Amino acid sequence: MRAPAILLLAAGASRRMRGADKLLLMIEGRPLLARMAARALDTGYPVFVTLPEGEGPRRAALEGLKITPVAVANPGRGMSASIRAGIGALPPGTPAALIMLADMPEITTSDLDALLAASARTGHQRIIRATAEDGTPGNPVLFPARLFSALKALHGDQGARALMKQGNPLPVPLPGRHALIDLDTPEDWQAWQG
Repeated sequence: MRAPAILLLAAGASRRMRGADKLLLMIEGRPLLARMAARALDTGYPVFVTLPEGEGPRRAALEGLKITPVAVANPGRGMSASIRAGIGALPPGTPAALIMLADMPEITTSDLDALLAASARTGHQRIIRATAEDGTPGNPVLFPARLFSALKALHGDQGARALMKQGNPLPVPLPGRHALIDLDTPEDWQAWQG
């Protein structure tokens, strides 16, 4: 059996940052996107990164990292366009896909390992959802292969919320608020930097 894959969503327009590309903002001398891709790669699992079409600064930020880039033709159509493209790029026989957002700087390799281990314990048959320490649902979310067709049929910017409601996800608590902190706006960035 093939290994699960990690799908890092990085094709969005970063509109709420009001002119800045949040995924290229620097953290400890490295763009946020490269930081998150490196953490995903450190799990040892294959990493697929959805990106806007063409050569651009996001692709350049990932140079030297052994990821598989996945071009998203219409990223303006919402998160579902990235999910459809990413799931469509996975090799046949991939048992599960861990979908993570590239703008969540608190997610660590250990967090990803915990989600992947939980999936392995279920034989990659359950949706696995990260939660905050207090149980508040968050991201990343791991989907078994039996849901790939449904993921490839998503539309709009809601991601896979409807699938999760039907799928009785297995919650996996991560430390603190790792599963909740994302950097969508300049205010988010400022608050996170403290």
